[in-house]
Amino acid sequence: MPPRRSYDQFCSAARALDAVGDRWTLLIVRELLAGPRRYTDLHADLPGVSTDVLASRLKDMERDGLANRRRMPPPAAVYVYELTVRGRELLPVLQALGSWGESELGERGPTDAVRAHWFALPLLRALDGEGLVEVRLDEGDFHLYAGAEDGPVYGDGPAPREPDARLLLDAATCTALARGELGLADAVRAGRVTVTGDGALAKELRET
Repeated sequence: MPPRRSYDQFCSAARALDAVGDRWTLLIVRELLAGPRRYTDLHADLPGVSTDVLASRLKDMERDGLANRRRMPPPAAVYVYELTVRGRELLPVLQALGSWGESELGERGPTDAVRAHWFALPLLRALDGEGLVEVRLDEGDFHLYAGAEDGPVYGDGPAPREPDARLLLDAATCTALARGELGLADAVRAGRVTVTGDGALAKELRET
């Protein structure tokens, strides 16, 4: 593979941007925080990216030690991409970037795509505690692994097992949380988020 482009600056920020500063790279990381993903799934959840650019970015991420490509065992027998430990270390970077960008979110434009799981990272920032959380939105369901130190951070669809808490909220509330206009505890107290479940996290949310 050709060598990656570089700013040729002896600065850790510049070196980091050498690896993740290209368009789409951090959004691919966002998608891979859900665990192993097929190329077709990545392409479907990154509207606007061309197949050539996506393939190029994934190769760059493999070269730079951020992601791996592997074949799933039968019966799946498909190739998937997944983050390395180094790639997963970008989670706090994405969270910091998301916090900084809250004021930029504004109103959803007529051409803005949306996926339910794109609200996963804002909700993780709002959660104080650990456990499996199922989230039900108008756009679809997803689940979060609050406080997870390894493995997937979130996933599409209902929780794979009985969650520690279930959150039911509408898109307007989730958008307010994503913009930083509303705290999760305040949303629960105001009745804008319904919390069910018997886990410690659910009880903590209901008692805030």
